[in-house]
Amino acid sequence: MLKLRFTNYKLECGTDEAGRGCLAGPVTAAAVLLPDNFNLDLLNDSKQLSEKTRDKLKPIIEDLAISFSITHLDPIIIDEINILNASIQAMQESIMKLNPTPLYIIVDGNRFKPLNDIPYSTIIKGDSKYMSIAAASVLAKTYRDAYMDKIHEEFPMYNWKQNKGYPTKEHREAIKKYGTTKYHRMTFRLLKEE
Repeated sequence: MLKLRFTNYKLECGTDEAGRGCLAGPVTAAAVLLPDNFNLDLLNDSKQLSEKTRDKLKPIIEDLAISFSITHLDPIIIDEINILNASIQAMQESIMKLNPTPLYIIVDGNRFKPLNDIPYSTIIKGDSKYMSIAAASVLAKTYRDAYMDKIHEEFPMYNWKQNKGYPTKEHREAIKKYGTTKYHRMTFRLLKEE
């Protein structure tokens, strides 16, 4: 059973990202502020949920949240500042878009950087412990998947609709055959060493 709060702060937001390990596409973060009476039985870490369940939860989370926001950071930024820094920046940008401003931040994982003196805690596997992080993980994943579906239309040969930019055998074969696109992360190892 997921917990609603990590602290006693009413305005505690959860944040998470999706797409860190991908070879193409943005890293996408979400931040969510949930009300005291929030309860959603199906909610869990997005990786534990089917696509159908995530798509069902997305509008419910958006409807019930006090505030939520999404940030996509493009491969060009990922290549410039590295994936860890890009993940943190995407989460921070999402938090800054929340209204009201949160008084406490809980972050999935073990790395974050101070943001405007707002106290925070990093929580390993936080998306399977706290509702706001789980909600953020569902939003980050669904928005990123929709983005990958959209750019799939532009470059169908990579089958991003299916692999979402992750390093599948098929995705790597396509890179080998067709080369890279503006959506590929050039600092990642796009092809396995032969």
